[in-house]
Amino acid sequence: MKKVVIVGGGAAGFFAAINAKEHNPNLDIIILEKSSQVLQKVKISGGGRCNVTHACFDPKELTQFYPRGAKELLGPFHQFMTGDTFEWFEKKGILLKIEEDNRVFPESNSSQTIIDCFLSAVDNLGITVLKNHGVTTIEKEENKWLITTKKETFIADKLIVASGSSKKGWELASKLGHTIIDPVPSLFTFNIKDTLITDLGGISVPNAEVTISDSSLHSSGPLLITHWGLSGPAILKLSAYGARTLANKNYQYEVSVNWLGKSLNEVTEIILNLKKEHPKKQVVLKSAFTAIPRRLWERFTQVAAIKKGQNWADLSNHQIQTLAQYLTKTQFKANGRTTFKEEFVTAGGIHLKEINFKRFESKLHKNLFFIGEVLNIDAITGGFNFQNAWTGAYLCAQAIASDS
Repeated sequence: MKKVVIVGGGAAGFFAAINAKEHNPNLDIIILEKSSQVLQKVKISGGGRCNVTHACFDPKELTQFYPRGAKELLGPFHQFMTGDTFEWFEKKGILLKIEEDNRVFPESNSSQTIIDCFLSAVDNLGITVLKNHGVTTIEKEENKWLITTKKETFIADKLIVASGSSKKGWELASKLGHTIIDPVPSLFTFNIKDTLITDLGGISVPNAEVTISDSSLHSSGPLLITHWGLSGPAILKLSAYGARTLANKNYQYEVSVNWLGKSLNEVTEIILNLKKEHPKKQVVLKSAFTAIPRRLWERFTQVAAIKKGQNWADLSNHQIQTLAQYLTKTQFKANGRTTFKEEFVTAGGIHLKEINFKRFESKLHKNLFFIGEVLNIDAITGGFNFQNAWTGAYLCAQAIASDS
């Protein structure tokens, strides 16, 4: 009986174990988890609801959500992707639902549903899960792998490293000769202190354009003002694609926000039309743009030196110009970052040129596999990082099952 050891008790590790055992019941599989709990990232994902995947069903389109790993994942996504994820969970009795923004969650709205599914599967399949078994060393001895924890040593025919964004996991891979791309945070919100957005936490706009000064980085989408600065899909996407650039700037940079996604001329024309159509309406009370919430609109009128009670007819050209300028190009200075909720994602990990993506196997060592965030693959928020985990784990499991 071939023995398979999986380092890491997270989503990718469990998914690989279950699929390998289902494809080949003769495998003896052990999952080693360093902490006293398993599947903790699953538990907190999506605010405790578990954002299982994203409702994008075209492999090429799906890769566009991965700042790192897009090219490498195209082939694997043709083998196992979102539709297969839906089918896999439904066969386990877990129904998934697509929300308006195309994020996918279990119908139960609880991550515990996914956790229970995995725990039940490993129990039924006879897969061993050992907690408090942090791996200290990995050695190759002829055609076997020696995996040592603080408690004991395991001998394996096949080794899967699914240690996530773990320094120890990368250290172990490095000692085996693999190149590690230094990790930096990927999904984070921008820390900004500015009087314009002070006390406006919780306010959002539906389609802003955000750019980083002195760079080619830009993004668009919903934007959220928080108590510490700016967040929302537009910011998180920018943080993912700009992970290394912003790290190199030590998270000190200028951010430009177009709150409406419209040109300066378009916005100016809308303001002038409103001035003609509603000359006796108060500017503060009659917004020209439904996309701008009332409190934010009031703040814009303040910075444009528009007095309370001032009517549209009384606006000067300078006030109109200032208002339009702020709406289309507000400059902020970012100073630092804040991890998005409790979901910590990194850009960095094992160099992708050293992996055979047909099997997610090391090109340096036969029977050594890497899956999930231990690789230099990451995505924007929305369920894409989990889909990478499912795809890699499934193909890896198939390879191991067919080999044995």
